[in-house]
Amino acid sequence: MRPARVAAVETLSPRFRLADLEGEALRNVAWTAGQKVQVSIGSGLSARTYTPISWDAESGRTRMLTFAHGDGPGSRWASGLREGDTCQFFGPRRSLDLSGLESPVVLFGDETSFGLAAALRDSPQGASATHVFEVSHVFEVSDVVESRPVLEAIGLGQAILIERLADDAHLAAAEAKVLRLAASGAHFVLTGKASSIQRVSRALKAVGVVSSRVKTKAYWAQGKIGLD
Repeated sequence: MRPARVAAVETLSPRFRLADLEGEALRNVAWTAGQKVQVSIGSGLSARTYTPISWDAESGRTRMLTFAHGDGPGSRWASGLREGDTCQFFGPRRSLDLSGLESPVVLFGDETSFGLAAALRDSPQGASATHVFEVSHVFEVSDVVESRPVLEAIGLGQAILIERLADDAHLAAAEAKVLRLAASGAHFVLTGKASSIQRVSRALKAVGVVSSRVKTKAYWAQGKIGLD
């Protein structure tokens, strides 16, 4: 476990907050975009998983975007964060390996994927000075009006947002957006809700996108806990 202090908290919307953690235990830490941290909340072994946006190993500081989904322990912890609070977490640890991606990249996900998208944009690969690394973002979200300014605040204002509909009827539009980019030879990163990932993955396979061009990571599934 790494002890850390909450150095800053910025409320971006009713459910999204940017949190900066700092501490000596965060110095000289090897981190790459896509890795996770598991923050201890409450008592016992209860923890919630986040994808850091950035990590400054020299100063010992990391930034993450929290999303309060529902009224569970994780949402209450994120909503109650205050500057000066302390916390402990495991990590960074392996979660999604983004090595080997070639431009252009299409990242599909949801609110739980915003942090990953920002991390990829700011990574040495995504921000390469030697060539333009194109990344298109397609997100399914519960509230477009809330999500748009959050994405703009973290530098992802050009993302395509598709509002969720009953019975996942919106996923047809999401598939169409993703498949439109498949012909360009894009690599795909599919994250967020497990069932949505499965559907988009099947659609890509149906049009001949080989598995080596697709990376997947389910962060959550309806009615289940324990995913990250």
